[in-house]
Amino acid sequence: MALGAELSILRGFFTPEEEKAWRQNPASCGEASSLLEAFLEGRFEAVLLSRQVEDLLAGDGSGAAEDVQAYLEGRVSLYLTRGPCGDQADRELLLLLLAASCLQLFAQSNWTGPPVSGALSDLLPPAVPRPQSRTLAEAVHWHLLLDGEAVYSLVGHPLLLLLARVVLLQASSRRSSLQLVPWWMLRYVSLHQQILEACSHPAAQPGSEQHGERFVRAQAPFAAPSGLARLVALGMRQRQPAAGGALAPQAAGLAARPAAAPAGQLAGSHEGALGKRTQFQQKFLAQLVLQVHRKDQSSGAHEDSPTCTPPSMLPKNCRLNDDTLLEDVSLARPSQAVLPDLRAEEQALVLGVCADLQKNNPAHKLTEEELLAFTSCVLSQPKFWALQVSALCLRSRLEKESSRRVERGMMQLQEIVSCCEEQTCPVSERLKLFYCSHVPPQWLVQKQLAALLSDLGCVSSALLAYEKLELWEDAVVCYQRLGQHGKAEQLVRRELERKETPGLYCLLGDVLKEHQYYERAWQLSGRRAGAMRSRALLYLRDKDFQRCADCFQESVRINPIQAVGVWFSLGCAYFALENYEGAAGAFHRCIGLEPDNAEAWNNLSTAYIRLKKKKQAFHTLREALRCNFEHWQIWENYITVCTDVGEFGEAVRAYHQLMELRDHYKDVQILQILVRAVVEDLPDGQGEPAGALRPKLRELLGRVSSCHSSDAQVWQLYARLYGDGRSSDPQDREKALEFLSKAHRCDLRAGGWETQPELFKEVIQRALHIGEVTVACCQTKSSRSQALQMVSTARLNLSSLSAKAKQMHTDVATGQVCAALQDSVEALERLTSELQELQVKLRQQ
Repeated sequence: MALGAELSILRGFFTPEEEKAWRQNPASCGEASSLLEAFLEGRFEAVLLSRQVEDLLAGDGSGAAEDVQAYLEGRVSLYLTRGPCGDQADRELLLLLLAASCLQLFAQSNWTGPPVSGALSDLLPPAVPRPQSRTLAEAVHWHLLLDGEAVYSLVGHPLLLLLARVVLLQASSRRSSLQLVPWWMLRYVSLHQQILEACSHPAAQPGSEQHGERFVRAQAPFAAPSGLARLVALGMRQRQPAAGGALAPQAAGLAARPAAAPAGQLAGSHEGALGKRTQFQQKFLAQLVLQVHRKDQSSGAHEDSPTCTPPSMLPKNCRLNDDTLLEDVSLARPSQAVLPDLRAEEQALVLGVCADLQKNNPAHKLTEEELLAFTSCVLSQPKFWALQVSALCLRSRLEKESSRRVERGMMQLQEIVSCCEEQTCPVSERLKLFYCSHVPPQWLVQKQLAALLSDLGCVSSALLAYEKLELWEDAVVCYQRLGQHGKAEQLVRRELERKETPGLYCLLGDVLKEHQYYERAWQLSGRRAGAMRSRALLYLRDKDFQRCADCFQESVRINPIQAVGVWFSLGCAYFALENYEGAAGAFHRCIGLEPDNAEAWNNLSTAYIRLKKKKQAFHTLREALRCNFEHWQIWENYITVCTDVGEFGEAVRAYHQLMELRDHYKDVQILQILVRAVVEDLPDGQGEPAGALRPKLRELLGRVSSCHSSDAQVWQLYARLYGDGRSSDPQDREKALEFLSKAHRCDLRAGGWETQPELFKEVIQRALHIGEVTVACCQTKSSRSQALQMVSTARLNLSSLSAKAKQMHTDVATGQVCAALQDSVEALERLTSELQELQVKLRQQ
C-alpha cells in the first residue's frame, strides 16, 4: 500500500497533487477507495456503516457472548488472515480507515460535536455481542479500565474507542505494510487518558512497549522537510520546553523529531511595551506583549497545511464590555503588536508553548500575564475551530480570578458549550488540528462553567449542572456548601438504588465517614485504587496514620500515577509515623507529577534533613523557592540548611529576603554563624574562603542593626565583623569602638544585671574592652579634640560602673566588694586611672 494514502488519512485531507491523482485513479486503493473518500469528507458514520465494515464484524455471535473485546479481536484477526495475499494491503488500509474513523467519531462525540446521530447500536452491526450479565456499555467500560481507574460514566460511544484500540493493536502486532499505525496509537492513548476519572500511566495501555518501539521506526516518513511533517509533529508529540516562552525552534520542538526542519523558523518572546489597559488611564505604563516573527519572512500556507475555517463557523470571541477595562491593550506604538500571518502549524505551536509554560511554571500573576499574551496571539487570528476553543477555554480559566473579567469568562464558556451542540460548523472543520490543540472534553467545559458559577455564589445553578453531568462528588460539595448535608446523603443513596458503583459507595463513605462503605466499594470494584484511596483519606482524618499509610500504599501500588494529593497525603502520614525514608519517596513522586508544588519540595527537604542528607535538602529547598518565592517558612528552612552546608552567600541572600517578607525578622544564631565564618575565613560549601563575603555581610548587619538598634548582640556581631577593635586598620577600629559602645549602652538599658554578680562581671569585662579599644584609637586619632572626647566618655563610663559595683555589691561588715567582682572592679579603677592620665596628656598637647 502506498504511503501517500496513509499520510492523507493521518493529515485528514488530500493535498492538491494527491487529489488530482485520486481523481485520475479513484480505485487505486481497492475496496477501501470509497471509504477513504468518505473519511476525508468527514463522513465517519458512513465508514462504520459500510458493507465492508459490516462484513468485517459480522459473525454468528457465539463463543464470546460475554467478552466484547475478545469478539472484536477475533473478527479483526480473521479479517487479516483470510483471503488472497494480494489483497492484504487493501485489507490493512481498510482497517486503518476503520480505526481512524472510530477515533474521529469518538472525538466528535465527546470533544468537538456536533452530537452524533443515532444510538450506539445503530453505529455498529448487530452481530456485536450483548453480554447477559451486564449491559454492553458496562462491558466496554470494564475493558477500558486503566490502572484500576474507570472512564467517565457519561462518555459518549465508548465502544468506538475500544474498537479503535483492538484494530490498532492487531495491526501493530502483525508484519503489515502499514507504517503510521503508531501515530494513530498515540492519538488513541491521548483520548483514552483524557476520559479517565483519575490519572493513569500511559505505559498501562495494552501493547505500549511494542508500540513505543514501532513509533521510533515510524518517524522515518517525516525525514523530509514538509508542512505535513511539521503538522504531524505538532499533532502527535508532546510540547517541548521553551525557556522564557520563546518560540525558538530548538526550544519549542519545531525542529525536533520527527520534523527535520523548523516550521518557518518561527521565533518569539515576551517583551515590554508602553500601553494603556483602562479607558481612564492617562499615562502609558509597561505592558507584557508577545512578539512573534518568522525568520525566513515567507508567507502563505503550505500545500499540506489545512485550509482555514470561515470565521462565521468559529466560536464567537465574547467581548469584555467593561466600563473601565479596554478590550485590548492600547499600545503607544501599535506596531509592537503586529504579528505575521501565522500558518496552521505555527498557531498550534504558539498554543503548545503556552501549554508548556503553564505546566512548567508555578501559579503566579506574572505567569498568568504571560499565558494571556499567548492566548491573545492565537485569538487575534481566528482560523481553526479547535485552536479557537482551546485558547478561549484557557483564557476563561485565567480570567476567573479577575472581578472585571469573570463575567466574560462565564459567557465564553456558555458560548463554547452551545457551539458544541449546534450544527453550523462541519465536523471536518472542527477536527482540523484537533490532536495538537488540547481541546478539553465537553463535560470538562461544562464542569468548568459549573465551578465558575459556584465561585460566583450561584451554588444552586452549579448543583444542577453537576447533577446533569453525574459528577456526584461535586454535587455533594454543593449540598454541603448550602448546608443541606441530609440531601447529600439522599442523593448518593438514590443513585445507589438505581445502580451500585464503587464511586458512589466511596462517596457515601465520605459523607457518613464510615469504613464499611469503602470496604463495599473495594469488593465491588474488583480491588481498584479509588476505593482504597478514599478509605485512606478517612483514616487520615481520624489520625490513624499507620492504617492510612497502608491504604495509600496499596492504592498507589495499583495505580502509581494518581493525583498529587494522594502522594502528598501519603508523605504526611509517613511523617507522622517518623518514617522519613517513606516520606521522602512519597514527596519525590509528588514533585515528579507536579514539579511546581512548593509544599512538596519543602516537605521533601524536611525529610532529607531528618535523614541527615542536608545537601539534598539544600537543592530541594531551592526548587521550593523557585515555585513559591514569597513563602517565608520555606525561606526560614532554606537559611538554616544554607548555614549547615556552608552556602554562606545564599544564607546572606536568604536573610535579606526574610527581612522583606517578615516585619522585624531577626535570627542572632544565623548571624553568629555567618560572622564566625567570615572572620575566621572558613571554606564554604564550594571550598571558597568565606572572607570574600565580608562586604555583603557588613551590608546585611547594617540593615539588621537599623531595624534592631536596641539589641546588644547585633551590635557586638557588627563590631566583631570590623575586627572587634583589634584591627590594624584605624578606621575599622573606630567603627568597632562605635558598635561596641552601642552594645554597652544597650546592656545598661536592659537592666536586671546589676543585682547578679556574674552578669555584672560580664558587663564590666565588655566595658574594659571598650576602654582598651579607646586607648588604641586615641593613639592614631589625628584630631586632638575628638581623641579627648573619646577618652573623657570612656573614663566617665568606667567610673560610673565602678561606683555602681561598690554601691550594690559591698559587704557592710567588711567594707569590701564581693569576691566575685573584686578583681573586675580593681581592673576598672586601673583603666580609669590610665584614661585620666591620657586625658591630661591630650590637654597638655
